[in-house]
Amino acid sequence: MFTSLSDRLTATFKNLRGKGRLSESDVNATVRDIRLALLDADVALPVVKKFTSAVRERALGAEVSGALNPAQQVVKIVNEELVDILGGATRTIQFAKNPPTVIMLAGLQGSGKTTLAGKLARWLKEQGHTPILVAADLQRPNAVTQLEVVGERAGVPVFAPERGNVGGHDAVGPTGEGTRSFGDPVSVSRAGIEQARRAQHDVVIVDTAGRLAVDANLMQQAADIRTAISPDEVLFVIDAMIGQAAVDTALAFQEGVDFTGVVLSKLDGDARGGAALSVASVTGRPIMFASTGEGVKDFEVFHPDRMASRILDMGDVLTLIEQAEKAFDASQAQEMQRKFLAEEDFTFDDFLQQMSALKKMGGMKAMLGMMPGMGQMKAQLDNLDPREFDRIEAMVRSMTPFERTHSKQINGSRRLRIAKGSGVEVSEVNALLERFTEAQKMMKQLARGGGLPGMPGLPGMGGGKKGRQQQPQRKKSKSGNPAKRAAEERAAAEKASAAKTGGGGSAFGAPAGDGLPADLDPTQLPAGFEKFLGR
Repeated sequence: MFTSLSDRLTATFKNLRGKGRLSESDVNATVRDIRLALLDADVALPVVKKFTSAVRERALGAEVSGALNPAQQVVKIVNEELVDILGGATRTIQFAKNPPTVIMLAGLQGSGKTTLAGKLARWLKEQGHTPILVAADLQRPNAVTQLEVVGERAGVPVFAPERGNVGGHDAVGPTGEGTRSFGDPVSVSRAGIEQARRAQHDVVIVDTAGRLAVDANLMQQAADIRTAISPDEVLFVIDAMIGQAAVDTALAFQEGVDFTGVVLSKLDGDARGGAALSVASVTGRPIMFASTGEGVKDFEVFHPDRMASRILDMGDVLTLIEQAEKAFDASQAQEMQRKFLAEEDFTFDDFLQQMSALKKMGGMKAMLGMMPGMGQMKAQLDNLDPREFDRIEAMVRSMTPFERTHSKQINGSRRLRIAKGSGVEVSEVNALLERFTEAQKMMKQLARGGGLPGMPGLPGMGGGKKGRQQQPQRKKSKSGNPAKRAAEERAAAEKASAAKTGGGGSAFGAPAGDGLPADLDPTQLPAGFEKFLGR
C-alpha cells in the first residue's frame, strides 16, 4: 500500500548520508522532498503542512546540530512525527464492565464492513471472547446472506431475524425519493443485544448499512441505531484506497455518528493510501485495526510505531515475532532446538513443518517484507515466485517416509519416481537434494558454533553441545618465489584492510558483524530488534 511513499522517503534520506553537518539549505531541501512525497501519496494538505513544519523546526534545532550523525537524527525525527500523525499510541477494544460489549460498525457501502465484521469476530474469538454478529444491514442486496457466510468462516454465530433486501432491488423508492424499507435495523440491533445476553455472548458486533456516498438517510439511520443500543465502540471502516475523499468522509461520519475508532480495510492494495493515514490526525480518533487481505485471518491490530517503521523501510520485527509465535507450535520448536543442539540431521519432515508455519505467517514474501532494509530489495521480492515453494513441497510430498528422513539414500530410480510424482524434471529433484545437503552441513556447522561459511558466529551461540573448539590452523610458510610471495603479502594486506573497514561480506552478501550497514545507528532500529543482533 505505502510502497511509493516508502521509496521516496528512503531516497530522500540517502541524500543526507555522509554529511557531518546539515545546513539550513540541506534541511529545507529535505523537508521539500518529504512534502512532495506526502502529497504524492494523497496525504491531506493540512496534515502535510503540520507534519513538515514540525520536522523542519526540530531539524533546525539543537537535537540535530549537536548530533554525531545528523542524518540519522533527521530520520528519527521523521519517524517520531510519522507515529504522531498515525495516532501515537496503540489502542484496541475497550470492553464493557458489564457484558456484553457492543461494537457498532459504520462506513460507506463497499468499504468492507461485512467482511471486516467476520475478521473482527474471529480475532476476538482467538482472544478468548464469545462474539456474536448482528445483521442490521437490511438495505444492501443479500447483505444478510453475506454476513452469514462470513460468520460461518469465522466460526461465529450470526443473529439475523430479518432477511433484508434479497431481491436485488435498489434502495430508492418508486417516486425517486426516500428509501425503500426491508425491515427495521434499529429493532434488529436491540433484539441482537438481548439475544447475546440470553446466550451469554460477551461481545456483540452490529453490521450496519452503508451507501455509495454520504447522505442524510445513511447518517440518520446510523445515528438512530447508536442511540438505541448505546455501543461501547463505534468503528468507522474506511477503504484505504479511497483517495482524498477519505478525509471528507471521515469528518462527515464523525459529525453524524461520532465514531470512537477507525479501521483501515484493503490495506493490501496497491493504491497510494496516504489519505487514509490522514484520518487519525484530522479526526483525532485512533486507527485501531487494519485489514490486510481477503482471508478471514488477514486482520491485525494497528500499531502506529510499527507502521511508521514499515513506511521508513525499518522493518516490523515485533509483528514478525508475534506471527511466528502463533505459527510455530511450541513442542515442534523444542524438538527442532533439541535436534539442532544434538546435531541430528535436518530432515525433509522438518522442512515440511517449516513450510507449513511459513504459510500460516503469510508466506516467505510477507515475512521477508517485514525485515529492515527489504525495501531496497523490492525487485528481488517481487520476483520471488510463491509457486516455486509449491513445486518444492510437491517434490517432498512425493517422497516416501523413509526417503524424507534418509535423503542420502535417494538414488537415480527414486529420483525419477519423485520427479514423475511431482510433475517436475529429474534435474529439479537433483538440485533440491543438492541444496538440502548443503543446508544440512550448514545446520551442523551452526550447532558447533562455527557460524556459516564466511560468516561470524551467531550471537548467543556458543560452542555447541560439546563445546568444541576448532583447532588452530597451521600457518602457511611463505613461498620461496619472490613474485608469488609479494602477491600473497598484497592479498593479506587487502584482507586485513577489508576486515578493519567492515568490508568482509558474508556468503550471503551481508556485511560482517551484525550484517547491517556500518553507518546504521542501533537506536534507529525497531524496538526489540536489538536482541537479534546480540546487543
